[in-house]
Amino acid sequence: MLRLETMNKQATYFLCTKRLGFRLWREDDFKLALGLWGDFAVTRLIDARGKLSNDQVSQKLQHEIASEEAYEVQYWPIFLLSTGEHIGCCGLRPYDLAQGIYEIGFHIRSQQWGNGFASEAASGVIEFAFKNLAVEALFAGHNPRNSTSSKLLEKLGFRYTHDEHYEPTGLNHPSYLLAKEDYTGRR
Repeated sequence: MLRLETMNKQATYFLCTKRLGFRLWREDDFKLALGLWGDFAVTRLIDARGKLSNDQVSQKLQHEIASEEAYEVQYWPIFLLSTGEHIGCCGLRPYDLAQGIYEIGFHIRSQQWGNGFASEAASGVIEFAFKNLAVEALFAGHNPRNSTSSKLLEKLGFRYTHDEHYEPTGLNHPSYLLAKEDYTGRR
């Protein structure tokens, strides 16, 4: 399922699944970022500020680039392999580095919902994290009004652990964990 591709002039993606390619966010990706995080349908469950302004979208893009520079992870932009169309982003953020725990997250463009891209992208990132990075567990949380994410996380093997306050929404989000030994035991 998972293919790693080296970064060179010919290979754009460092990670591929059956239909999706992953690469790093770049400074010139503002239009892609705006198409994703400028869509209120996407951000309404992850950010309480309402529709994000161009400046706020630019800040999110810069945050992802800075995360890659500091931690070598980000919510990587994902693209359809067949067409190159931008689908959204999926990746990792530091959560509890002392324990080897990273947070997984995915944001899919609203016009692409219902195509299984979140599941496919998350599965690829989970496999990548446990096989290629020093990850002991993955944390995930979701807006309590997002039952779709709850079902997906359970399907991916995450187990509910607690509710945790998520500052960007001001809500307590159901939170989940997938330990490396649980993941490798399912394979």
